[in-house]
Amino acid sequence: MEYFFVYILKCSDGSYYTGHTDNVEKRISEHKFQQYDSYTSKRLPLEVVFVQQFSTRDAAFIAERKIKGWSRKKKEALIKRDWVELVRLANEKGIVLPHPSTLRQAQGERSCCMAFSLERAIASRKVRTSG
Repeated sequence: MEYFFVYILKCSDGSYYTGHTDNVEKRISEHKFQQYDSYTSKRLPLEVVFVQQFSTRDAAFIAERKIKGWSRKKKEALIKRDWVELVRLANEKGIVLPHPSTLRQAQGERSCCMAFSLERAIASRKVRTSG
């Protein structure tokens, strides 16, 4: 089965970049080596701060678009996996989310563990330019 991912990069200026891909390692490398003239190419070095796995490209794309519309505080709550704060911030906007324990259960143990493993593998090293 092919998986898709949403990722968040922290840029050198402190801003966050959110994207989706089917190959995290390759995509991060493309950001690192400036293969495209993009938002991140002007804000190196980068740090991978969040990765979440999805079973379809559509689901990853929808999640990316939602996260891009979030406030900085809400993104940081997601990055920290602070479900209580994430729910509180969503409720401030009039969006009612389920209790945080329900959010954790909804992720499913398998996908959650796989995403955490990939996140740890990638986030354990900062992506930096050479030189």
